[in-house]
Amino acid sequence: MVRCGKIERKTAETDVSVEISLDGTGKSDIATTIPFFDHMLTLLARHGLFDLVVKGTGDIDVDYHHLVEDTGLCLGAALVKALGDKRGIRRYGFASIPMDESLCQTSIDLSGRSNLIFNASLERGAIRDFDPLLTREFFKALCDEGGITLHVTVAYGTNFHHMVESIFKSFAHALDGATSLDSRIEGVLSTKGSI
Repeated sequence: MVRCGKIERKTAETDVSVEISLDGTGKSDIATTIPFFDHMLTLLARHGLFDLVVKGTGDIDVDYHHLVEDTGLCLGAALVKALGDKRGIRRYGFASIPMDESLCQTSIDLSGRSNLIFNASLERGAIRDFDPLLTREFFKALCDEGGITLHVTVAYGTNFHHMVESIFKSFAHALDGATSLDSRIEGVLSTKGSI
């Protein structure tokens, strides 16, 4: 079974394409014109062991918001395609990942229902020219389009780069766990018979 998804989205503000293979080795080809965001997407692929291609351009002279959000929408939609009917997946994933002085805990349910709880104090500054608050916008868009329940808690941290990096790494590990196939699961992991 090949579990891949590809999405292209073009608006007056952005032009984004995302391709993901859930059963990859962590290879990536990322180019969004936002260097820090590229770095985060690259480590998402590497730590989740997903093969990921992301190409994106947009009105970054206005702000990074549109491009970051639309990339999240595309990744969520690509995940839906790659997961198909979700038969045999573990559905839930959890990871607690440190990055130096920062620690992030992420819990995922691939429930088909969008919900984001995002607890991270990122409102005090910037990472070069990247507003760390855009991290929440990326994951909100991803959850909305992907039907994902996601709880993210940065327990502590002082360096914004480290805090955001711990978020992306813990999400990657939790998503890898949730998308993993388990031969013991018949159909989907739900008493309703669908997720």
